[in-house]
Amino acid sequence: MSMITVVNYGIGNLGSIQNMLKRIGVSSIVTNDLEDISKARKLLLPGVGSFDNAMARIDSRGFRRILDHKALKERIPILGICLGMQIMTRSSDEGKLSGLAWVPASTIRFPAQPGTKVPHMGWNRVIPTRDSPLTKDLPDESRFYFVHSYYVRVDSEEDSILKTDYGIRFDAAIQRGNIFGAQFHPEKSHKFGMRLLMNFARL
Repeated sequence: MSMITVVNYGIGNLGSIQNMLKRIGVSSIVTNDLEDISKARKLLLPGVGSFDNAMARIDSRGFRRILDHKALKERIPILGICLGMQIMTRSSDEGKLSGLAWVPASTIRFPAQPGTKVPHMGWNRVIPTRDSPLTKDLPDESRFYFVHSYYVRVDSEEDSILKTDYGIRFDAAIQRGNIFGAQFHPEKSHKFGMRLLMNFARL
């Protein structure tokens, strides 16, 4: 298993992600150094916060060019978590800046609906929509921990690998080639999150 490089672009729960990777025996570094990122064999994009803040930091610190190269030219495995998945889309209802646009998808605010609070917080069961190496051997009735006010909607169902329901059905995890995203927090999702992160580490 190659080391996972966790990109520190100024937002994200980096400590809990690194602790979970250590717990499952996967080596990792957390870095904001462009040279470290350029040498990475596998990247993880964390994210807690707002879409525009994340993209402004990525653009101002020179990350976009190197991330585009790793994702689209070298095609190394990349996993985005929560906001890290949302910034892989074209744009978000949360802001005005362009996303990385690696996946044909949009990030949309949850509609106001009776009986559902926004943000969506808590455990939800996920439903596989197609096979993916990221979700290999996940148990039936797998549950993950979510905290978010916006959700991703892919243009093509071929890019969706897990769905969940919270008033509406939305994409809980996506894959487009070497690019993977999880709307939930695997680092907070106990045995289910451990399985998913181990699958990513073994890619």
